[in-house]
Amino acid sequence: MNELFASGRAVDIVLAVMLIEVVVLTMRGRDAMTMIIAVLPGAMILLGTRAALTGAAWPIVAAAFAASFPLHLLDLRRRGL
Repeated sequence: MNELFASGRAVDIVLAVMLIEVVVLTMRGRDAMTMIIAVLPGAMILLGTRAALTGAAWPIVAAAFAASFPLHLLDLRRRGL
């Protein structure tokens, strides 16, 4: 179990589930771009977490986390909030 997290594979699994979710919702008639924009902030947080778990340099971790905020604002704007 330690290796699953230390290698970042746990994050990869969550990202794969998110991708499947986007595909399924798009196949059920949801707008693909809306779905992608909705999951991007979370995906960036997960990528930052993966970078931190695997020992990446702090600027890479910080950049991934920082990128999630403008993407979140974009999602809110598209939803009219």
